[in-house]
Amino acid sequence: MRNALLLITFLATTAALAQQNPPAVKYPRVSQHASLTQTIGTTDMTIVWSRPGVKGRKIWGALVPYGQVWRTGANEATTISFSDDVTINGQKLAAGTYSLHTIPGEKEWTLIFNSVANQWGSYSYDQTKDALRVKATPATASFTEWLNFEVPVLSADQATVSLRWENVAVPFTVNANTTQKVLAAATKAVAEAKADDVRTPLAAANFAFDNGMMTEAAQWDDASLKAGETMNNLWLKARILLKQGKKTDAIVTAEKALAKKTEKDSSELASEIRKQIDEWKK
Repeated sequence: MRNALLLITFLATTAALAQQNPPAVKYPRVSQHASLTQTIGTTDMTIVWSRPGVKGRKIWGALVPYGQVWRTGANEATTISFSDDVTINGQKLAAGTYSLHTIPGEKEWTLIFNSVANQWGSYSYDQTKDALRVKATPATASFTEWLNFEVPVLSADQATVSLRWENVAVPFTVNANTTQKVLAAATKAVAEAKADDVRTPLAAANFAFDNGMMTEAAQWDDASLKAGETMNNLWLKARILLKQGKKTDAIVTAEKALAKKTEKDSSELASEIRKQIDEWKK
């Protein structure tokens, strides 16, 4: 009987506590969380922000005043991170994570990269912690209901990032200097490669060829060929010769590349080489 009474008391107490402390409910934010990750060459850029909506309101010069520091979104301050050193509109910024504040204006914006990444809005913003300030020019754009960041222009070296909200776009350029960084690393790697290393100089040569650096492409491909002739480095040699206007030599070298095919080599590439040889002979 005593145990039964204890059980009833326990159940009643549990029920009462449940009423006092109901299960937590996860409510959606009015301004939803968003993120954008974009690789620029070999550099990763990530932007994290909350997306306020226009909702029929006047934004610029009203909800978001001109001439005042703005969190560039809603809730927590927007953050932007880079895995390597970059330049923003031509000015240097070290790798790291920053809070991205802005000072909107009718004809000019100030973009602020602040070293204190985790802060609520711009309420505790401290200008002495700024890592970089750059100017940007706003432009009229098609209507965007929810504040957004996008990358409309992209190459291996740089990207144009655009902040979009209401009828305004604010672009800025992020330059990762990829080509020069990879070129320096490739030069070092080839110089340190062993005499029988075919792959290291070939990888460097392919990079140089794809980026129009024909002197380096020829030099490094010759280093690969010296280590050992393969279908791949001979095929690159053929394309270099064609670029140099030596079509006859290019055809001979491409034929030699096909003759070097092994079971490990790509049949698709061999077919492409044959197709190109036939085109060159016409």
